[in-house]
Amino acid sequence: MTALYLSPSLRQIEAQYRQEPLMQRAGQAAADWATELVREGNLPILVLAGPGNNGGDAFEAARLLRERFFDVRVAFAGQPSRLPEDASAAFQRYIGAGGVTTLAIPAEPHWALIIDGLFGIGLTRAPEGQFADWIAVANQLAQRDHCPVLALDCPSGLNADTGNVPGVAINASHTLTFIAAKPGLLTVDGPDYCGEIRIATLNLELPGETMPDGQEVAMADFASCLQPRRHSSHKGSFGSIGILGGAHSMLGAAFLAGRSAVKLGAGKVYVGLLDHQPPGFDPDQPELMFRRPQALLQSGLDALACGPGMGMALDAGELLEAALALDLPLVLDADALNLVASEGNLQVALASRIKPAILTPHPTEAARLLECTTAEVQADRIAAAQEISTRYHAHVALKGCGTLIAAVDGRWWINSTGNPGMATAGMGDVLTGIITALLGQGWPAEKALLAGVHLHGSAADRLVASGIGPIGLTAGEVIDAARQLFNEWVRASGAATSR
Repeated sequence: MTALYLSPSLRQIEAQYRQEPLMQRAGQAAADWATELVREGNLPILVLAGPGNNGGDAFEAARLLRERFFDVRVAFAGQPSRLPEDASAAFQRYIGAGGVTTLAIPAEPHWALIIDGLFGIGLTRAPEGQFADWIAVANQLAQRDHCPVLALDCPSGLNADTGNVPGVAINASHTLTFIAAKPGLLTVDGPDYCGEIRIATLNLELPGETMPDGQEVAMADFASCLQPRRHSSHKGSFGSIGILGGAHSMLGAAFLAGRSAVKLGAGKVYVGLLDHQPPGFDPDQPELMFRRPQALLQSGLDALACGPGMGMALDAGELLEAALALDLPLVLDADALNLVASEGNLQVALASRIKPAILTPHPTEAARLLECTTAEVQADRIAAAQEISTRYHAHVALKGCGTLIAAVDGRWWINSTGNPGMATAGMGDVLTGIITALLGQGWPAEKALLAGVHLHGSAADRLVASGIGPIGLTAGEVIDAARQLFNEWVRASGAATSR
């Protein structure tokens, strides 16, 4: 599992190890990766050094690359007298070894590599003036020369805590992040600006008192639940789950949720459609069993999903209120979330549940739940997911690039599987079905949510890797890929257990 640290925690760690030569180690790691990345040895390397400690890392890397006989040109956006102590020492070592700096980025020659050491994690606002100009020029030069861009710690202009780019930012092809991973590299704009990410721990063993702020979702988070099925099993062994939704003209959402639940192993799947003239069966998935909504809620279910295609009519709100009163694992998505956001009685019912529900909002639904704007949600996805979890006493998956998962006990994770092909209708319905199927099979809510989100994205990644998408990838295609991958996980887990 990859631990994630916010900037305040990283500052504490750096302070605890202030006697260690962290800047020299960072420069060594940067020089090592830079050496790998240079494809054209006859062209020089451009190093951008900023006015803080990130600039110090850049000076160290530049000095070491010169020792390896690379042609290195350093553009320094700062004043030597104003550098922090460690960065000043790095600058003096670079100058003492014969290095020189320029006050502007040379337009010529062409570059083999550009190293970004302007700001790292220190900048939380949009770059301005000279810095913004340098970032824009660096991006243009990289595009002109088709050369890699190596960002040190974090691409300059990207908020390492939130993943937002409030202005211009370095468009890195590679990011070498120091000490530990940062959440902003994995969510919102981070994946578009970071490229390939490596972690240079700088030979630190992180102190036990500095616990990670969060985690990246990994199979280890739910591996204990990946159990092969016993031969002596029957359909009742794997739960009865319900899907409540499918108002007029939105039947497909409920069908997708039901189909994914069937193929992710639920023993019996019942679908309660709100359409007043519902079909009697699903010809593409005849295993689904249809009930009137009220009958569905009285069917002795092991888990229930509410929301796919549910609509906002009066009867939908009444049915959701009845569902919230049931003592069983519950998943709320789509219109169920919109109903909660609009009805105070539903908010009270949700927050009062003994068993926390699972909520899977996209950013706009999250904004409705928090009575704020979508932009405010995206400005700090960690805080938004945690606030929804606290306010509604629920486990939350705030969907989007780097889905943010918040548990009721305050812990949080970022999921890094998935791709742009998932930005299409019905994907959320498939996720809802997957999670509900796992709940019906007895998985704890937190693990079902982590596994469902991770599996959903991994299945889409597998399809894209095989040449299906990302453009034109459909939600229905993800279902079979998820089934195949989930069975592989279970087989691998069983094989590991037997060794």
